[in-house]
Amino acid sequence: MNRPLQDHICEERLFERLYEKHSKNLYDFLYYKFGERLNPKDKVQDAFIKLWQNCAKISPDKAKSFLFTTANNLMLNAVAHQKVVLKYEKLPQKISTNESPEFILQEKEYHKKLQKALANLTEAQRVAFLMNRVEGKRFKEIAAILDISTKAVEKRIYGALKALREDIDGL
Repeated sequence: MNRPLQDHICEERLFERLYEKHSKNLYDFLYYKFGERLNPKDKVQDAFIKLWQNCAKISPDKAKSFLFTTANNLMLNAVAHQKVVLKYEKLPQKISTNESPEFILQEKEYHKKLQKALANLTEAQRVAFLMNRVEGKRFKEIAAILDISTKAVEKRIYGALKALREDIDGL
């Protein structure tokens, strides 16, 4: 169902009028809400690009709402991305290593032994052990997930530890 041409955002003159009418307000909205550091001018442009890409689907009376919602979502995505970037900037970077080639070789051999020892565990022991030691889940959480008692979880984990100690020296 196509709208008459005068009601169509895909018409260049109507799109230009929408841009002239809403771009300043949209920029101000983003600037006041999020500040300058996430570049609200770019998000205004991106919102208008999305409006142009979807011009046949959006009626002129819904264009303002579409623009503000889209621009706000773009900024929220940028904020979320910025949080991820900051999180990884805080992590210490391994620039160089003091480890000798011998130590690295021993570490690889130990890792192989550990993987083999884990493979030798029963499935029940391995699942409970990895949920506890790798995922950090408590015995009660594991019991609820596996639908077993807390004592059964303890038995599986302690059995896994015993078997790992026997398979790997010094664990």
